[in-house]
Amino acid sequence: MRKTLALFSLSLGIAFVSPVPSVVAQVIIPTIPKRVPQRPRRMTPASRVLKPINLSNKCTPKRACLGWDEQLFWGGKGKGKPGDRWALIESIDNSLRYLQAPSAAKIYQNYPVRGITLNRVRRSLLRFRQLVRTSKSPAQLQAAVRREFRFYKSVGNDGKGTVKFTAYYEPVYEASRVRTQEYKYPIYRLPPDFDQWQKPHPKRIELEGKDGLLGKDSPLSGLELFWFRDRFDAYLIHIQGSAKLKLTDGTVTGVGYANGTDYPWTSIGKALLKDGKITQKQTTMPGIINFFQRNPSAMDDYLPRWERFIFFRDKGNTPATGSIGVPVTPERSIATDKSLMPPGALALVNTRFPYVASNGKLEYRLVSRFVLDQDTGSAIKTPGRVDYFMGTGKVAGDRAGVTGGNGTLYYLLLKR
Repeated sequence: MRKTLALFSLSLGIAFVSPVPSVVAQVIIPTIPKRVPQRPRRMTPASRVLKPINLSNKCTPKRACLGWDEQLFWGGKGKGKPGDRWALIESIDNSLRYLQAPSAAKIYQNYPVRGITLNRVRRSLLRFRQLVRTSKSPAQLQAAVRREFRFYKSVGNDGKGTVKFTAYYEPVYEASRVRTQEYKYPIYRLPPDFDQWQKPHPKRIELEGKDGLLGKDSPLSGLELFWFRDRFDAYLIHIQGSAKLKLTDGTVTGVGYANGTDYPWTSIGKALLKDGKITQKQTTMPGIINFFQRNPSAMDDYLPRWERFIFFRDKGNTPATGSIGVPVTPERSIATDKSLMPPGALALVNTRFPYVASNGKLEYRLVSRFVLDQDTGSAIKTPGRVDYFMGTGKVAGDRAGVTGGNGTLYYLLLKR
């Protein structure tokens, strides 16, 4: 489980949508190829996950070439929505702070891909930061990057560069600091003796009960951190690992991952589909929420199937933070397998993401975006997986929930 943020495409390509049950985004879905049975994947040696490539200078049109990041340059006087150039610079600065930490030096000392060193990653970020500040257009930035940087392509999940993209976000829920008749489903802080717990750990059903209301009979009684009206909201925070909370006393805080019991991930969407409770088209968060709204007692059966239990800490009203210990930036931070990919490094993603159009619908656009690799997650494994941070709140959740498809991933480092 990602230690701090919401993971929103969890298994077998099932895409999850915003946990707000009353609103479902209208989406224009691109054509999706039929699935074919996949052979068991062989593990890719860490030293072979990234391959340097030579880019042709004959790429046309320019806006279809790698590195055309027009979102940086949106807006301007009389041109509508502003670009996010300063957001990208802030994200770069976050990675630069991480690279100064002793933990970064230790990781890069043993990084297995030849030529990728902490010093080179740092110099690359400093030069790229300068280019972002001074470039006047997507074309100017693209030309400079292609001239000065070498592209390292992820081998993907097929050895040919195919990467599966999903997205995550930081949700916002209503909660209470105290138990009431309305707010009765808790999440818990970490037990002080958790390191001494014997394995196998207690299962979810033993800690919160079949109906989530074990209360004083729970081994965790007295460790309640916050209380929720909706049982499924509390469950989603276990899946996501963190959330923003709007409390009944008018304050805002956040909860983050503190630790968890030692059990693997189990997808309730997959279980519902297998049991014929929902259709393939309903394997989205609105579909799953609608099912449980119609069949609330079914939660007693399905929610305990994920045996792992997550503990949380109150982290206050602070920014969402990635696994390398720095804030993540909406649409400029990604999560990858940190046992393989270079933490904090500059990357480029080439895939389709949904955006809110003028008519309020979500429409897919092909993007070539510069990002920083600042997070990870338990479901983000192999060089063929990337999770893209959409931001905080409902719109980010709607977009994250319908993000899913293939693309390519590149890391960028100075040629010399």
